[in-house]
Amino acid sequence: MDDFSRKEISIAPMMKWTDRHCRFFHRQFSKKILLYTEMIPANAIIFGNTEKLLKFNFEQHPVAVQLGGSDPSVLAKASKICGDYGYDEINLNVGCPSPKVKKGRFGACLMAEPKLVKECLDKMINEVNVPVSVKCRIGIDEMDEILGLDYFIDTILESKISKIIIHARKAYLDGLNPKQNRDVPPLNYKRVKLLKNRLKGKVKIIVNGGIDNIDTSKKLLGWADGIMVGREAYKSPLFINSLNNILLKSEKDLSILRIDIINKTIKYINDCFRNDVNFKMHHITRHMLGLYYGVPGGKVFRNKLNQISLTSKNPKEILYLVKEMEEYIKQRNSMVA
Repeated sequence: MDDFSRKEISIAPMMKWTDRHCRFFHRQFSKKILLYTEMIPANAIIFGNTEKLLKFNFEQHPVAVQLGGSDPSVLAKASKICGDYGYDEINLNVGCPSPKVKKGRFGACLMAEPKLVKECLDKMINEVNVPVSVKCRIGIDEMDEILGLDYFIDTILESKISKIIIHARKAYLDGLNPKQNRDVPPLNYKRVKLLKNRLKGKVKIIVNGGIDNIDTSKKLLGWADGIMVGREAYKSPLFINSLNNILLKSEKDLSILRIDIINKTIKYINDCFRNDVNFKMHHITRHMLGLYYGVPGGKVFRNKLNQISLTSKNPKEILYLVKEMEEYIKQRNSMVA
């Protein structure tokens, strides 16, 4: 059996998804997998509501913050603030293909400015005592996937970054929207492996993009230093548990696991009600809709959970719903057997 215990598995930063409530929920499926915030503009951290943007529960560790920006001084200040908040890693986004992000001169468009990216990373590293990493693509627009990516990586490696997370697709900033950029450009894991082999261990290489099953995860972990999983983990959070099983070589009874997670989530919801006057139950239940993804009755669960979040302030109703689902699954399995 392959030993992946020293590999890194993480859940990707996803805009409007991986907020602090989502990260609490995802953490219940694995204590080891690295979690990321949504991308936060560096300017917002300095000039906006810093507490709202950066606060998180201690239980979320290990957790990294992803920053967007292109001003070295601003990114340095934002990194220092994030470090003071206790994040375990600071990541610079050089992979987001959004037109809005491009207009602000950060994200994937920065792959065309490797020297600026290096300057940003140098400034960030000088301000913190935690690892600083980069997330990028294998290229943008007409950039050559071999020479262009090599030049970009070699330039930023002059700084002391801890790892590079590479989405194994190009980003087309003119002609494709962000959703299309997640699916239309073909995956090229071989290009990432070629880079990994060329660098000979100079920096950790984490692969991202299109990882939606355990077989693919294991194949990539066979040569990469780690993998970063995005939409599949959000769509079906039990996939996080499956990834955790790869690291720990262990499995839990799914019924017991789901009920245990819901009990912990109920406590979390009650704490949020006590400590945050603006908290609504749907702030976290919207991240829980995939708990029974792919399971008979999953649609009924989603509908009932939505109804609870809109009409009730008693989180125990979620537990009653989950126990009802588990009984249904048990009865259905006994009929099939």
